Order: sequence, then C-alpha cells, then structure tokens
Amino acid sequence: MGGPDAFAAALRPSLETSAMHSPNPPDAASTIAVRGLDQFYGDTPVLRGIDLALRRGRTLALLGSSGCGKTTLLRLIAGLLSPTRGSISIEGRVMADAANGLFVPPERRELGMVFQDYALWPHMTVAENVGFPLEMRGMRKEERRRRVASALARVSLEPLAGRRPSDLSGGQQQRVAIARAIVAEPRIVLFDEPLSNLDRELREQLVGEIAQLVAGLGLTAVYVTHDHAEAFTLADEVAVMQGGEIAQLASPETLVAAPATLAVAEFLKLGTAAQAHALDGRWHLAGSDIVIPGPADIPSSRAARVLFGRKALRPVAPGGGDLDATVVQAQFRGDGYALSATIDGTAPPVTVQMTSETRLQPGDKIGLGIEPGGLRWFPAGG
Repeated sequence: MGGPDAFAAALRPSLETSAMHSPNPPDAASTIAVRGLDQFYGDTPVLRGIDLALRRGRTLALLGSSGCGKTTLLRLIAGLLSPTRGSISIEGRVMADAANGLFVPPERRELGMVFQDYALWPHMTVAENVGFPLEMRGMRKEERRRRVASALARVSLEPLAGRRPSDLSGGQQQRVAIARAIVAEPRIVLFDEPLSNLDRELREQLVGEIAQLVAGLGLTAVYVTHDHAEAFTLADEVAVMQGGEIAQLASPETLVAAPATLAVAEFLKLGTAAQAHALDGRWHLAGSDIVIPGPADIPSSRAARVLFGRKALRPVAPGGGDLDATVVQAQFRGDGYALSATIDGTAPPVTVQMTSETRLQPGDKIGLGIEPGGLRWFPAGG
C-alpha cells in the first residue's frame, strides 16, 4: 500500500467536503459494509461480487495467496482506489458508490492504517513519526505530545521516542507504525500484511500483541495476510479469497470444521484429498478395492473427493486397522511425531498425514484406523 508518500497522500487535507452522508445508509448495524463490489484493471477483473458486513469491535482477516485480490479490497475500503461497481459504507456513511460516482477520499474516512513496509520517515524520530498524523490535523503541541506518549506506551516503545527508525529492529519499526495508526484514536484500523517482512518467531509474538491491542482498544479491524495461522490467531471472522472472490467467510473454527470447498480445505492445509468412487453401495479409494466409510446418499455421478483430515487417521499395529500403509517420513514436534504415510494398494499413491506418539522410521509398515468424523467429502470436480 505504498511508502511515506502514499501515507502522506492519505492524510493530505482535501477540498472535497461533500458526499459524507447518504440519505439511505445500506447497513447501519455494520461498521464496514461492502455490497456488490467489482474491480477491474482495464478489462481484467480483480474482484468480483464482493459482499461482506463487519460489526463493530470485530476483526476480519482477508486471507489468500498472492494475486487473490485481498490487498485490492483493503485499498478500496481505505479509499486508495475507487470501485468499478458496487458500494462501500463505513459506520453507516457511504464512502464509495460507483453507480452515482460518489467517492470520499481516504483522509476523510477516519481510519488508521498499518503498511507492510512500515512507511516511516527516516529523518524523523519515533515520536515525530507517530505524531505526524496529528500535526497534519493541526492539533496543539501539548495534546499531540500526550497522545504520542500514550500510543508509544501501548506498544512498549516509550524509551525509544527520540530514536530514528534506522536505529530500530524490524519488529520495533512495525510497532512504531502501529502506534502511528492508533494515535488519532480511530475506531477502525486496516492492516496490510504488517508482519510479512519479519521472521516467523517475531511474527508469532507480534500477531498476539496486535490481537491484544485491538481487543483492548475495542477497535474494528481488517487484517490482510497470506498466513492462515496469523488469521486464526487474531480474527473473529476470516474471508478466504480465491480468484478475486470470497470463497468462504466464516469463523476460524467453522473454516477448519466445515470448509465450503476442497480448494478452501487445501489452501488451509487441512489434510490430503483423494479420489473416491462408489461400487455396490460402498465407497472405495479410486484405483483400489479399499473400502472407506462415506456418505450413505451415493451421488448419481458415483464419484467424489475425500479429504483425510489430520485427525481422520490414527496409526496402529500392522494389520490391525482399516488400512495398511508405509511410513514415508516422521518428524519430532516436541509433543509427538508428525507422520506421513502412503496407503498401500493405491494408484496413484495416496500419502496422508497424522500424529503419532511413538517413533517410526521411513519404510515401516503400519495399520491406520479411520475416524469417520475426520473425513470431509466434496464433489468429484473439487
């Protein structure tokens, strides 16, 4: 979402003072409401048919791989882009409506924004970077000083107020960016992959801190990420985006328990998918005579895809389970072993994952017990 120049543009005073209110707000109960949103770059669709509503005090994660449209959607909410079709409302006020040309610029949307690349001015101190939005608004010096101190205290950076960004670590620089986003006390904060430039250990620490900060301040937040662990840690709701559309919008618990499509399940790494076919009223793994428990209502196509979730299988003694398998890999994870094994008799081979309490070696023969509740079934086409 750009560097310091883009941030300055988002705060620059505007001559546009009208169009802040709509006579018929589309959804006054939602802090952020997006309706029928399409976005094209030339003839290329980037977003198609986006509908969502986020209630006050909730955090929404926009989750997806690169190019899925999640950052474009955030930029539209922020006011850094104007939609091709559809409307965006914030706290009951229409901020953009393509049908009548209405568009409210970013500096009038009263949002805090945290960028991927920190967007800090190198010639300013930490305190000056944090206080810059307040200075742009013409706030008195004493009030600015009080708010900057409060914001820095919330991110544990008060002792570093006089430092330059170049004197700070990446994690500290991102804390400065977060302090700047909350210094004006907005009710809504947008995060554009704020931790992607940091190592995994620091990301895990900071995402927990962000979750606590958002909850402690009672903020409404939209958080863009490609990492489902980040999304699940801090979000009340997650929109999984694929191909410019929302493939599923649900709580993290629902996404894991009931993925809407196989594509969602595979993106979230919920297990291994295999082809299955029906024969004589029973389900078989494709290319084998192996029977697995499945839905009683056999589809007319007589074919399906089955997802073996990580809790769908348990290792047992050879010959003592529902399936026979050969260990491919075993990795110690502190409280057990992450196990990969290929189901014997499948063509092409089906390799599944599970956990084991005992050490096994590649090439070991094992049995696999099936937990039917851990299987997820999808149409044959995915």
